Amino acid sequence: MSNHSIKFSATQQAGRLAMHRKRKLINVIALLLSFGAMAFGVFWLVWILFETFRLGVGGLALSVFTEMTPPPMADVGGLANAIFGSIVMAGLATLLGTPIGVMAGIYLAEYGQKSWLGHATRFINDILLSAPSIVIGLFIYAVVVARFKSFSGIAGILALALIVIPVVIRTTENMLTLIPNALREAAYALGTPKWKVISSVTLKAARSGVITGILLAIARISGETAPLLFTALSNQFWTSDLTQPMASLPVTIFKFAMSPYQNWQQLAWVGVFLITMSVLLLNIAARVFLRNKH
Repeated sequence: MSNHSIKFSATQQAGRLAMHRKRKLINVIALLLSFGAMAFGVFWLVWILFETFRLGVGGLALSVFTEMTPPPMADVGGLANAIFGSIVMAGLATLLGTPIGVMAGIYLAEYGQKSWLGHATRFINDILLSAPSIVIGLFIYAVVVARFKSFSGIAGILALALIVIPVVIRTTENMLTLIPNALREAAYALGTPKWKVISSVTLKAARSGVITGILLAIARISGETAPLLFTALSNQFWTSDLTQPMASLPVTIFKFAMSPYQNWQQLAWVGVFLITMSVLLLNIAARVFLRNKH
């Protein structure tokens, strides 16, 4: 081998080593930045959970679940009516929005992949997903509350349902899209009608993902305050009449936290603790369902 060839090979080797060192340095910097961003987010999350636990657990008592929201400076009181109202409105909103979301998601994944109606539905669904919840609350206020001249639990349910629907649509469509076409083709080869394939094959295979989307939707509406301020408003007393204003935990937390009364502030922290733990458990359940899918 000539001296020129040896020099060229050495230069090429040095260039490769320099490129390797540069890539390794960039990789280390990227890892450090990623770790720093993760640590920054986890720090605030841990701090929020710590403060919520520290300030909320101290006020936990049986009266929180058995007594209604108290007047200012009262010695006794709880959040029973607010907890009941939140459970009722979130539960009924989920029951109302889930079938609509699942059926729309099935249409988009199985029938409307290339149709103009499917594209239009996806576009509208994306707008609903990104729309601020206060806008949805104002819409229901204009359509329902202002027309009937009364705040009501029904209006709150409709507002929460409009938040549930786009989340369930997106999750259902994505989960059904991930199902291999080979499963559908095998069922079609046996002469199975399309509706039966969807209900017994694809939807069953995507069941865990769909349930995950429903749980995430429940977790989202559990802490919504703005739409309920314009629809259900609040109620200091226990009521199961959906045509009347109804208390909810997020709105009660908002009112009590802004007040100068110590007993209300303590109950607000208890409510924050209850909502945080509920949302945390729902998210854990969603992750468990998603993990079981894989």
